[in-house]
This record gives sequence, structure tokens and C-alpha cells, in this order.
Amino acid sequence: MTSAPTSPLTDPWPKSPVLQAAYRSRAAAADLAPLPRAVKDDALLAMADALEVRTKEIVEANAADVERAREAGTSDAIVDRLTLTPERVRAIASDVRDVVALPDPVGEVVRGSTLPNGIDLRQVRVPLGVVGIIYEARPNVTVDAAALCLKSGNAVLLRGSSSASHSNAALVKVLRDAVGGAGLPADAVQLVPGESRESVRELMRARGLVDVLIPRGGASLIRTVVEESTVPVIETGTGNCHVYVDADADLDMAVEILVNSKAQRPSVCNAAETLLVHQDIAPVFLPRALEALAEAGVTVHADERVMALAEGSKATVVPAAVEDWETEYLSYDVAAGVVDSLEAAVGHIRLWSSGHTEAIVTSSQQAARRFTQLVDSTTVAVNASTRFTDGGQFGFGAEIGISTQKLHARGPMALPELTSTKYIVTGDGHIR
Repeated sequence: MTSAPTSPLTDPWPKSPVLQAAYRSRAAAADLAPLPRAVKDDALLAMADALEVRTKEIVEANAADVERAREAGTSDAIVDRLTLTPERVRAIASDVRDVVALPDPVGEVVRGSTLPNGIDLRQVRVPLGVVGIIYEARPNVTVDAAALCLKSGNAVLLRGSSSASHSNAALVKVLRDAVGGAGLPADAVQLVPGESRESVRELMRARGLVDVLIPRGGASLIRTVVEESTVPVIETGTGNCHVYVDADADLDMAVEILVNSKAQRPSVCNAAETLLVHQDIAPVFLPRALEALAEAGVTVHADERVMALAEGSKATVVPAAVEDWETEYLSYDVAAGVVDSLEAAVGHIRLWSSGHTEAIVTSSQQAARRFTQLVDSTTVAVNASTRFTDGGQFGFGAEIGISTQKLHARGPMALPELTSTKYIVTGDGHIR
């Protein structure tokens, strides 16, 4: 008689290195779940201290990745995301300390009551368990994810891109040493073994060992994880963000918000990628906006009406193709168009937006209210830069990603979004 195949969850010794790591993560998650806040916070402080003490080791490992990326002709935007300097490592350590100061969501009572029959019912937050993160060349994600998962009682399996392999290996070694030194299981933080696509596929199919996957990266990566994973996925989407300048906008404010949204750091997902301008204000606003964008080094991919108003401008203006309206440039490029009305701007956003962040600049409360009602994105900003869509800026601490889906979590995901809930029913001999 042929024996039934065993699942990763029931097989105590999975033969694949990826499944072995997932199995160790599951054991670590069980140990983390009941820990009090003080114990977890001590481990986080140890992580922050270790990052600063071992900065040289981390930066040297990162330099190998940066050199390899430049030799491969990687874009400046991606190299910027990849690069770690002593200042950036200190900032990452500071972000970990910020997480320490945040409330622990585990055990929080979401709702509760005494039922008419006398039973006490409570819904409380609990860790998700094992969280897998698949991400591209952003080594800061390694630390952000580890810190947030540890604080929320989860074990984390990290699968960064091969382009950041030296950086991630150094960071995880530092974090594991700190976690273990604080008396917690070092396997609370692990790199997924291997750099092949097969290791990613194994992680995506480790249902029963891994509770949730969170992809962070470009559209292709996210689509692959969503479509091929059997593990539940929280989808973090691309950031095709819009700035709409209304007919009643303050021009000085609009220029400042536009330039900040686009050029303050163009390689991130909350940078603006499209400018829409109401036709009534376009002849006055666009010459100023184009000049400011030119000073910031931004190339404008313009529709016909913007092209007409750009004549004589010092700005670099090229005709927009259809694909420009859906592009997340992550560079000093922006698509720009003139729209007939607020409703036309909303229609354009509905058609092309990735659902991340949209901003309106206006002095009209009615227009602001209408825009926020009609736009269906994770974040709608009124007279503020798109760059504020960020867990740190929202006061959540370091985020683990920005979810553009609508189930479980939406927008910047911090500690509460890394928990699920369970019901605790307390009776006194009650039977039904």
C-alpha cells in the first residue's frame, strides 16, 4: 500500500532548504506569539544598537552590491534605492527605535461584550505567524520588515533580490545576532536560502508553513507573486500617483507641491508620476510649473495642450505616448496633461491610476470634498505632497509596505496590519 504524501506542515524534516527555513520560522513564531512587549522591545533596541555598532561591516557589504549594479548598467534610481551609507544605516537604526516606542498591537481588544446569556466575548489581535517578504533592491526593507514583524510577534522570511545579496546577508547576520543575544529565537529573522527563481517558487507554495506573503517591488514582481502563489498575498501595488491642480489652486502652493511630489525623491512609490491641470488655470500655471520642473531636472511627457503652452520654455518637453499615462517612472520624468474639469481629472485617474496616492491642489472646499469623494485610492491628499503616503510620516513607524488592495489592509501597513484576530469566549459552564 502506498502511503499518503506528507505536507510541509506535517513533515517534521522537510528536505528542501527553503521549507526547512520555513519550518524553523514556524517554530520561532510560536515562541514569539506570547511574549510581552518589554521582551520584544529589548530585542528591538539590541537590533538598533547592533546596526550602529556594525555600520562599517554593513556598508562594506553594500558597496559590493552597488559596484556590481553599476557595472551592470543599473539605472541611477535603482542604485539609489540599493545604496547604504553610514547616515542611512543610522536612519534605519533610528526607525527601529521608533518602532519600540509604538504600542504593541498583540492582545489589543478590537471589540468585546457580555452576551445576553452571560458569556464574555472578546475579539483580540494576534500575530499572523510567519510572514514572507519578497522584495527588490532595497536593503532597508530587510530591517523594516524584521523590526515590524518582531514587534507584532511574527517570524519573518526575507527574500530580497540577488542584486542586494551581500547587503541583505550582512544585515540579517547583524539582526540575528542581536535577536539571539537578547534571548529570543534567532530564527525569528531569516533569509530564504538560495538565489534562484526556484527558491522563490518554493516560498510561494509553502502554504501551511508561511501564513502570508507580501511582495514589494515593481509591477512584474507583484504580478508574479499574486498570480503564482498558493500562500495568501497582501498586494503592494506600484505607485502611479497624480497631482491635480484645480482651477482655484494657489499657484505658489501648487508649484511647491508638484516639485516636492515629483523631485524630492523620484525613485520611491509615493513620488508623483502624472500632473493634471485644469484648463482654466493652465495658461498661467503651466509656464511656472515647467520652469520649476526644468530647474529640478525633470523631463515632461506632455499632451498636445501642454506642448502648445510649453513653446519657448526651457523645460525638456517631449510628446506623451499612451503608455506614459500608466508608467511608474521612478525617475526625473513626469507625464502632464490639461483636463477640462475636476470630473475629467477624476476620470483620467480612474483609468490610469494604480490606486496608490492622488493629490488635489485647490482653495475650494467644495472641489476638495468632491475630489476626495470620487477618487478611489489608498490615500487622497488635499493641498499636500504625495510624498506623505508613508508609514513613518503617518506616525505608524517604519512600514512594511503600502497595500493597494482592499482586503485585510489598505495603505501604509504597520503593526496592526501585521496581526489577525481571534475570539475568546469565556463562560461559566455554558452549553448551547
